[in-house]
Amino acid sequence: MSSAKTRAMAGLAGILLAAMMAGLNGRVGALALADVRGALGLGLDEASWLSTAYSGGELIAMPFAAWFAITLSVRRFSLWMLGVCAAAAVMLPFLHKLDLLLALRFLQGVAGGTMIPLLMMVALKFLPLSIRLHGLALYALTATFAPQLSTWLAGQWTDSLFDWRWVYWQIVPLAALAASLMAWGLPREPIQTARFRQANWAGMAPGALGLGLLVVALDQGVRLDWFRSPLITVSLAGGLALLLVFLLTEWYHASPFIKLQILERRNLGLGFTVFLFLLVTLTSGSLLPAHYLANVQGYRPMQMAPVALLVALPQLILGSAVALLLYQKWVDARIVFASGLALIALACFAGMQLTSDWHRDQFILAQALQAVGQPMAVVAMLFLATSVVQPQEGPYVSGLINTLRAFGSLAGAAVVAQFMIVRSRFHGEMLLDHAAGAAHAIPEALPPLQLMGIIGHQSLVLSVGDAYLVLGVLALLLIPMALKLSYVPPPDSGKASAALPLPSPSQG
Repeated sequence: MSSAKTRAMAGLAGILLAAMMAGLNGRVGALALADVRGALGLGLDEASWLSTAYSGGELIAMPFAAWFAITLSVRRFSLWMLGVCAAAAVMLPFLHKLDLLLALRFLQGVAGGTMIPLLMMVALKFLPLSIRLHGLALYALTATFAPQLSTWLAGQWTDSLFDWRWVYWQIVPLAALAASLMAWGLPREPIQTARFRQANWAGMAPGALGLGLLVVALDQGVRLDWFRSPLITVSLAGGLALLLVFLLTEWYHASPFIKLQILERRNLGLGFTVFLFLLVTLTSGSLLPAHYLANVQGYRPMQMAPVALLVALPQLILGSAVALLLYQKWVDARIVFASGLALIALACFAGMQLTSDWHRDQFILAQALQAVGQPMAVVAMLFLATSVVQPQEGPYVSGLINTLRAFGSLAGAAVVAQFMIVRSRFHGEMLLDHAAGAAHAIPEALPPLQLMGIIGHQSLVLSVGDAYLVLGVLALLLIPMALKLSYVPPPDSGKASAALPLPSPSQG
């Protein structure tokens, strides 16, 4: 391999590390929130805003990251954002004022939120067809590997090392390595100042504010009981209205941040719709086992880690294996997509059988099915959707799909959590009615406090089972939609790519 390509690939590796760092940064902070709250002396309600602040910054940055990277140069923009992330991580454990913590966590979310879109943009814009699917498989790791690995990392910092500060400091070594690779491998390019005069600044302001308000509504809605809270009501209504303004200005603007017109293409419009619901079903492999083990069995993150790693570790191999499969001439990516959804549905139906006697070992079958089904669904969907765009359209696709990814993950977690609350109340009332009826026939009834504890315990187990059932049915309903996508022939890995050439370090 030539020196120029070696340096370019090193730059791409740096972007991959930065994207993984960003995914771990938000998730580990949320998982270890109880320990952070105790160390900083924050209340439960106050500390919950730390996750909201990071998620808000992350979602706000995603539609605009690719535009700023092209304008300022990928190298310059990435290094600036990495520097902000690392500096914020170093300072966060030493702050105790809530307003400063929230401001710094939000800023870190903005900087981290730029990393994942850049990975997809570079994969689509610069990688040749012969390896582009492997680039998409690496991008898929941010949705299938990083969230699961976060459970193990959170356990390491809070249960093994007993130093909660590494919840934030963990990204500093990764940021340093990623920055070194990008500084050496990516080209030095001038700032394209002319683009600043062309951008849709009038649309960016309501778009950023609208996305931020939607994050507040989705992330705090369950805790504040949705429309019973004026804050959630105003945030949701205002966020949707401002987002609509942003989308309208983007549609008609000559130089938009995200080109909405590309959604008229079947595989993009329908594919992204399926992807949004797929993100909801993926909570069955992360949120549901963690919720059950933490609340029913009292597990700490380190004790839950083996269940999460059952899904996480195989992704390092299976993503590329799926990419290799999609290169085969006899393979229809729609069938691979549908098969992945079917395996996720089977995983949900296996998890639906849980009882209050389940521990980690009983989740092995469900998590093993998730481990195989998730990369099949995600990588095949990315291939089918991105194959209908030109390399120069990569920034528009990157902004769209990553905004949907962040929004879908937040919405999925909120919907599933609220569903479990509603079903838990329903089951609790039913069990209480049965217990009241049985009390008349049984001379020695249980003490009220013990009875309520048992009912609460069982209603939570039943609500998790209901969530598994609903998510399994949703995965099955997505299969016909996946099969309706337009057929895309496997790319010819032996021919030269039609993509733009890899960036040369000598440019600029």
